[in-house]
Amino acid sequence: MGALQYVDVPGYAALLLRRHYTDLALPGALMDVAHGWLDTTEAHWNGADHTWTFPTRGRPATLSFGYLATVNDQYRYQSAQLQFVGFDELSQFRESQYRYLFSRLRRPLGLPVPLRMRSASNPGGTGHGWVKQRFLTEGLPEGRPFLPSRLADNPHLDQTAYIATLAYLDPLTRQQLLEGNWDAEVEGELFRREWFQVVEHGPREGRVVRYWDLAATAPRPGATDPDWTVGGKVRAQRGQYWVLDVRRIRTTPKGVDDLVAQTAKEDGPGVEIHIEQEGGASGKLVIDRFQRAVLPGYTVYGHPPSGDKVTRARPASSAAEAGNVVLVRGPWITPFLDELGLFPYGDHDDQVDMLSGAVAVLTQEPRRIRAW
Repeated sequence: MGALQYVDVPGYAALLLRRHYTDLALPGALMDVAHGWLDTTEAHWNGADHTWTFPTRGRPATLSFGYLATVNDQYRYQSAQLQFVGFDELSQFRESQYRYLFSRLRRPLGLPVPLRMRSASNPGGTGHGWVKQRFLTEGLPEGRPFLPSRLADNPHLDQTAYIATLAYLDPLTRQQLLEGNWDAEVEGELFRREWFQVVEHGPREGRVVRYWDLAATAPRPGATDPDWTVGGKVRAQRGQYWVLDVRRIRTTPKGVDDLVAQTAKEDGPGVEIHIEQEGGASGKLVIDRFQRAVLPGYTVYGHPPSGDKVTRARPASSAAEAGNVVLVRGPWITPFLDELGLFPYGDHDDQVDMLSGAVAVLTQEPRRIRAW
């Protein structure tokens, strides 16, 4: 209804989004509802473009349906000029996808319509954390009103039958869908968000390392959520670990080399560089290549991890629970805490591996060997 509000204005353009195109086409979903409302009007449906066109006394107005299945799909809309963007089931999207679509909200001078971004969502999904932070935690003071709607607010649904079907779900999902409970979250076993203090500035003294987990997989068709290369800058001081900065990228090996080299230049020669070293001869060759070809002149060490990922993460978990892992404010914090909070049940653990490795290195005495 919000998207249709200005379809009588010449040149008006609206876009409604789901994560996948098939989500739009399901019975009772957005396109099905639109057909029920618009088939008997003068609006024209173009099935190839998934767009309704509305006749006006000038340039037609449009309502389009789109999807953002992968990170790169956001660039499908790079040249679009929209006055309304609506996300259905926002918590299924990445925050970066949502933020990018703000760049498409624009209008010609004199077009008498507001620029609007609107969303609807249930709790849960991969984006639960950032949606909750943006709309419930920060919310209205930041100009982001959140209007809760529960089952009792929908008199047109057979509520008794719906409640009966939800009884088959696990308790967490049932709370999210039946009660709209945004506080019901999947939590991992080792890290909780409230353990981490966020500060504006970190200490200037103490041993500091940049620890890299080189697990990135370049985005490609069909790989909607590949691994990341992660490099965290962590300083140890008086029994505390200060996470100063985290760099993440998903790209080609050449792109990883460029990021690691550029980050070393920014950090300066006083920051030790440690790279997680895979087992066997291949792992040694990777470290040797970085020492000789990518990072000549810097202090570079390979760090062979021992034990499984959960075992390696326990020292960092203990330090965090004691309030001894402090985060210096930056744009990296939300995805960092999202991943740690779900570990070991989440889809990714690259940032966990980075923190585990950095803590392991910083609890050891600095090595007195020659670096390349």
